[in-house]
Amino acid sequence: MRDVAELAGVGTMTVSRVLSGSVPVSDETRNRVMAAIAELDYRPNEVARSLRESRTRSIGVIVPNFYDSFFAGCAHAVNQVAQAHGYSVIVTTSGEDCWSEYREASLMVRRKVEGIIAIPAYVGETQLTRPEFGTIPIVALDRPIRAYSDGFPHLSSVLVENRIGSRRGVEHLIEHGHRSIVFLGLSDELYTLKERHAGYVDAMNGAGLTPEAYFNCGTQEGTLEVFRTLSMQDRLPTAVFTSNNLATQHALHALVSFKISIPQKMAVVAFDDLEMFDIFLPPVTVLRQPIQELGRTAAELLFARLTAPRVEAARLPEKGSRVLPVELVVRRSCGCGKP
Repeated sequence: MRDVAELAGVGTMTVSRVLSGSVPVSDETRNRVMAAIAELDYRPNEVARSLRESRTRSIGVIVPNFYDSFFAGCAHAVNQVAQAHGYSVIVTTSGEDCWSEYREASLMVRRKVEGIIAIPAYVGETQLTRPEFGTIPIVALDRPIRAYSDGFPHLSSVLVENRIGSRRGVEHLIEHGHRSIVFLGLSDELYTLKERHAGYVDAMNGAGLTPEAYFNCGTQEGTLEVFRTLSMQDRLPTAVFTSNNLATQHALHALVSFKISIPQKMAVVAFDDLEMFDIFLPPVTVLRQPIQELGRTAAELLFARLTAPRVEAARLPEKGSRVLPVELVVRRSCGCGKP
C-alpha cells in the first residue's frame, strides 16, 4: 500500500479510502490510485484487513437445497445485494435438517460471518436461537424461525402472503363454477404449506364446500397413487390446487398418465411459478412469488442491521420483518382463455 501511495503521490490513508469506498475522494485522485494499483499489480491482503478492522465483509446463506429453483433464485438475489455492498457470500445447504443447519451456521460463526440469511429447515426444532447466535443478525427467509419472538431481537423474517394468495387462487377456481377442488401438498408440517392449506380451507368454507387435502404428493409415485385411489372410487375432482412447484409437476405428470385433459376434465391452479409453466399446453395459472424481491429484501434487511448501531438494531424485531404479496397470474389451466 505504501508503494501504491508513493507512485500515486498520495498518502496511504487515501489509498485505503479508495479501496474501501468508505470516504469519498475526487475522481482525479481515485484514477491516480487505481492506475498505480494496476501498474504494481497490487492486491490487498483480505485476511490482514479483516483482522485489522475486526470485519470479514462476508455473510452466510443457508438454504434447504440447490435443486429447487426457488431456493436458488433467492440465494442469487441475496448474492447480488451482498456484492453491491462489497461483501462475499458463503452459501451452503441444510438438507431440511435442523441439526445440519446448526452445524453449518456454527461453522459460519467460527468463520466470523457478520450475518446469516437462512431458509429454516422444517425437520426438527431450530437451533438458531441458541446463545452462540445471540450476537449475530439472522434473517429467516420464506419461513419464520419457529421460536421467533421479542425475546430474540437478532432474528427477523421475510415471508410472503401464503394464506391470502392460496385463498385467492382457490376462489378463482370457485368463480369458474368448481365445487370439487382437491388440495395437493408435500407435507402438513412445513410452515408455507400449512399456511397455503389454511387459505384453501378458508376459500372452501367460505363457499360452503368440503375441503379435501392430500399431503403425500412429494413424489410422482405418491401423487399417482392419490389419483389412482380417487379414480377407483369414482371421486376425481373437477379441479386441483397444488401447493408448490414440486407438487404441481407431480400433479401434471399424473394428469398426463391418466389422460385427464386440462382444463376440460380437471382445472389446475398452482402456488409457485416456473419458467416452463407458461409454455405448457395449456399454460399453468399460478400464484407467483416475488423470488428476486424476497432475496433482495432479506439481504437489504440484514445489511440495514449490519450498518445500524447494535442497540438500535436490537430494537427492530417487529419493524425489521416483512411480508410480501403474491400475484395471481391467470393463464389457461384454470379454464380462462380459449380452449
